[in-house]
Formats: sequence, C-alpha cells, structure tokens
Amino acid sequence: MKNPNIKIQSTEILSDNWYQLNKVTFDYQKKDNSWITQKREVYDRGNGAAILLYNTHFKTVILTKQFRLPTYLNGNESGMMIEVCAGLLDQDNPEQCIIRETEEETGYRISKVKRIMETYMSPGAVTEILYLFTGEYDASMKVSEGGGVEHEEENIEVIEMPFEVAYAMIESGELKDAKTIMLLQYAKINSLL
Repeated sequence: MKNPNIKIQSTEILSDNWYQLNKVTFDYQKKDNSWITQKREVYDRGNGAAILLYNTHFKTVILTKQFRLPTYLNGNESGMMIEVCAGLLDQDNPEQCIIRETEEETGYRISKVKRIMETYMSPGAVTEILYLFTGEYDASMKVSEGGGVEHEEENIEVIEMPFEVAYAMIESGELKDAKTIMLLQYAKINSLL
C-alpha cells in the first residue's frame, strides 16, 4: 500500500557502478497538512540475508572475518570485520540465499534454517532489507573449507568459537557489526546455547 502523504516527483541515477545510487525528489505531507519538498540520496544494493550458525552440543558459533573497505575508511584501522555469514539475495528467496551463502562462506552444507526477523539496517540511506536466520551445524555438515567464491573475489576466514567468547566481544568492542550483534543477542535472550 502506498502512502498518500508521499509523492515521488523524480528519481535520478547518480551511480550504477557496483550498485545503484539514486537522488530522489519527493513531496512529503507534514502533520499540519502542509507539504514540503525534499531530496535524498538512496543507495539500492538489493536485499540480503544473514545467519548465526550454532552448535548446541559444543556451545559454539561460526563467524567470518573479512576486509570491509567502508569500515577502513571510517576508523577501523585494519578494515577487518568479524561477522555472521551473510550475502545478497540475488534471484533467490531469503532461505535459498542463506543456505547457499553458508556453504560458500563457511563450508557447511545446512538444509534447515529458522527465520527470526527482518530489518532495515540503515533506513536513512539504504533500501536493503536484511533477513536474519539461525541454524544449527555440526562437523558432519562440513563439505569444504569455505572462504567465499573466487569470482566474487571473496577472501573470508572462517572462525569457530565458544558462544560466550563471541558474546563477550560485543562488550569489549571487538565485534561491531550490527547484524552479528543482533543475532548473538537473539541467541542469548532465547537461550539457544
């Protein structure tokens, strides 16, 4: 359903190099019924999915570590980020995407996932909806070393660690990725481990 208080006037593509950056001009009706015109830049990179892989027997989780240029440009001295496995949907539904990404990035072939929420991670500038999942893993599901796919130039380190160690990394500041923090907090609140 479209909001009658919003009227899109124009959309101008500013960049279509990696993903699409648009400048959108729109009219917005305020609470006093007056109208204002605003212009905003909006980044459209598609929707994504992320998963917290956990092992109830050993009380461990699988995380990834990789270089993230935007964090490097904004104060992260190494540019390396510890995160849950994640990826863009491309043409898949969220479940298909996260099952594919899990195998590509971590080397674990899972068949069952639980969708726990969907979120806009940066709603002031990015259109992306991120679908968040949890899924159990064990050693029998390991089919490769993971690390990502070569044609996407991924260079991902797979990290298995005790859940409590990962959770403590939120408070210590070693872990700063929002989707990872949300999933670890979900696991803690819901006593998954």
